[in-house]
Amino acid sequence: MQRVSIRSALDAERPLVTPLASDALAARLIERAGFRAFAIGGSAMLAVRYALPDVGLAGLGEMADGIRDIAAATPLPFFADGDDGYGDAKSVARTVESYERLGVGAILLEDQQRERKQPRADGAKGVVSEAEMTQKLRAAMSARSNPETFIVARTDAYGALGLDAAIRRAERFLSLGVDGIFVAGLRTEAEYAAVGRALNGAILSAAVFEGVDTPWLAPQALAAMGYRHVSFPTSLLFRAVGAMQQTLALLRRHAEGREAMAPGPEAAQQRRVLDDALDVERWRRIETEYAAPKDGAS
Repeated sequence: MQRVSIRSALDAERPLVTPLASDALAARLIERAGFRAFAIGGSAMLAVRYALPDVGLAGLGEMADGIRDIAAATPLPFFADGDDGYGDAKSVARTVESYERLGVGAILLEDQQRERKQPRADGAKGVVSEAEMTQKLRAAMSARSNPETFIVARTDAYGALGLDAAIRRAERFLSLGVDGIFVAGLRTEAEYAAVGRALNGAILSAAVFEGVDTPWLAPQALAAMGYRHVSFPTSLLFRAVGAMQQTLALLRRHAEGREAMAPGPEAAQQRRVLDDALDVERWRRIETEYAAPKDGAS
């Protein structure tokens, strides 16, 4: 399976828009929908795979297991959440090496304190020192065996220290030679614009969330502010959870005899979409072509 690089995907679409894939089926559907890349975020994947919140409970092994399954489902390039590198600088180096073997094209490394980690980008309660994060990023860049591996420095300093401190950290991290920057937790359109002006020329990532009190900004609006990559971390998961919850509530009432449940009006179309995503016809062709002869046949 040959993937293009994240840098190639960034050059092909401006801004590069990436939904988050929480599992292999989501990644396959993202590919079928025509996206050029996707992202694997800790919050969504841990919720779907382990029913865990993204509060520092998972380690490299658990993340790698999930990434491996998702990566095998599609040749699209992808970003993957590397948290804080799961430890000190040597753990960061191991994370980069492990992620590269899994096919990760871009690795996000954050300065949020692991013991105080929060699942929401705007809720960071503490960040490690700038000196510690600097050493981690240097270790990450040095550990790369593939020069195309994209290192994105994420700073959560906004929530803990304010916007000015977050911008200063981003400038420092850029001076080290990281490939991209993500300033997490911004709350207003004016703050997005301020980061875009301050870090003009850098490859900037932005995240657009549903269900939080942050602005819903269109990708082209963010591109005009200087952002090259726009991620939608919650859209697929939140809408899928809502649909499952509604269906299960109806099924429960049906089971109790309180409300009749009929097949969904779009069930046949949804079945076709699922079969296409699972490549059912390919497997049927293989089954037919290589079927064992019946007893007595030569």
